[in-house]
Amino acid sequence: MRTTKNNKVAIILGTRPEAVKLAPVILAMRACRQLEAQVVVTGQHREMLHQTLGWFAIEADLDLQIMTPGQTLAEITCRALAGLEEYLKQESPALAIVQGDTSTTFAAALAAFYRRIPVGHVEAGLRTGVADDPFPEEMNRRLTSQLAALHFAPTPQAVANLEREGITRHVYLTGNTVIDALLTIADRAPECPIPGLDWQARRVLLVTAHRRENWERMGEIGAALRAILDLHPDTALVLPLHKNPVVREPLERELADHPRAFLCEPLDYPQLVGAMQRATLVLTDSGGLQEEAPALGKPVLVLRETTERPEAIEAGVARKVGTDRRAIVAAATELLGDPAAYERMARAVNPFGDGQATGRIVEAVCDYLKF
Repeated sequence: MRTTKNNKVAIILGTRPEAVKLAPVILAMRACRQLEAQVVVTGQHREMLHQTLGWFAIEADLDLQIMTPGQTLAEITCRALAGLEEYLKQESPALAIVQGDTSTTFAAALAAFYRRIPVGHVEAGLRTGVADDPFPEEMNRRLTSQLAALHFAPTPQAVANLEREGITRHVYLTGNTVIDALLTIADRAPECPIPGLDWQARRVLLVTAHRRENWERMGEIGAALRAILDLHPDTALVLPLHKNPVVREPLERELADHPRAFLCEPLDYPQLVGAMQRATLVLTDSGGLQEEAPALGKPVLVLRETTERPEAIEAGVARKVGTDRRAIVAAATELLGDPAAYERMARAVNPFGDGQATGRIVEAVCDYLKF
């Protein structure tokens, strides 16, 4: 029997990464008799978002459907604010939960702040130290930290980042919920069929690239990947292409005609986990894969000039190589040609958690709401 005290928790999300990282939290809160979890999606990543929620058997309570073709960051933010204002006014949840650093994250935190509803921020405290790199994510997460009342930090370094900004109340070291989600899916050993590719016959590079700050560098990244394939005839490449033509087209120009480059549509989350499990090496500009691949014992080359996850670099499970062709080729060649160097990265300890972050977050929420 539920209490008559306001126990509504609005869990607000808009993109596939948010869905992956909040799915364990949603399931745990819906199973908790003390809480009434309501899932609100902005639809920032509409198709991929609902597909991912479906894999965790989660349906949204409300879909704001904010996306329109070609809209700007300002338009996304304004439409999310307007839609969330109406929802928060009607439902008056006791707490709003947001995750990470997307435009939805910031807009939801601001909308809740305007309604005087406290905000819990999952994956709080990540910083690159450069205000516009990545853009707009670094500023989104900094502003969300200023608006939030509860801060669920994944690592000690994230806690320290918050402390340096004067944020010390209701800061919880939880680990990262992506490890909770990853282990749940990985235990099912999902398949990842790629037409024409025999995962067992070759070493396979799994590559993802999409970040805004890399848009002008996609051709350079594609050229580096082609050079790696040419240098290593026993190696193949799996590259799920982002739907944005600014990302797709330069990569297709460099790689579409290579017989060992397998370009495909975005993988759903279980397929992505299956690909990580089978891959030899991961090259990515994604934040999530920097956390997930090391948990599966896969070395990561980070295709970025900055990272808000320096713990992975310090632990030796990832290496920052940027977008320079020569640097990417050299790093990949070292790992593909030196078994000892590969093993050092593959066997290093993942710093992002033990798969129990969700329980710590739910316990903190119940304590904060005094249940």
